[in-house]
Amino acid sequence: MSILSADKVKLNAQPKDKFEAIRMAGQLLVDAGHASAAYIDKMIEREQTLSTYMGNGLAIPHGTQDSKSLIQSTGLSIVQIPQGVDFGDGEKATLVIGIAAAGGEHLDILTNVAMVCSEDENIERIQNASTPEEMIRIFESGMNS
Repeated sequence: MSILSADKVKLNAQPKDKFEAIRMAGQLLVDAGHASAAYIDKMIEREQTLSTYMGNGLAIPHGTQDSKSLIQSTGLSIVQIPQGVDFGDGEKATLVIGIAAAGGEHLDILTNVAMVCSEDENIERIQNASTPEEMIRIFESGMNS
């Protein structure tokens, strides 16, 4: 099972708040078999204690430390939100990337995603991506370089 695939990309999402955006990202991971449904609650729980907003329009929600048992395999989900959704302190996320990481892969994945999204050119391409495949290409080229 690949970490990122077309069935885990949601384009043009319109969540009403950050928790709905996190649920969307989490549900994609659950539907793809990476995590059990309870993992979504852990993603929400983490957001309530510590914002996963990273800046540059990017939020990377993931579960709490004690949610490892709810993860079956490592996966990424991508929710593109053209209008943006408020993540608190006036920060708008236009990209929400859900992470379920098995074992010790968590930091590697966070680092890779952050590196892809630290380049303005990539952020623009991500925000304008019109197909899941296009979105995946941006991340795969950035994560393999």
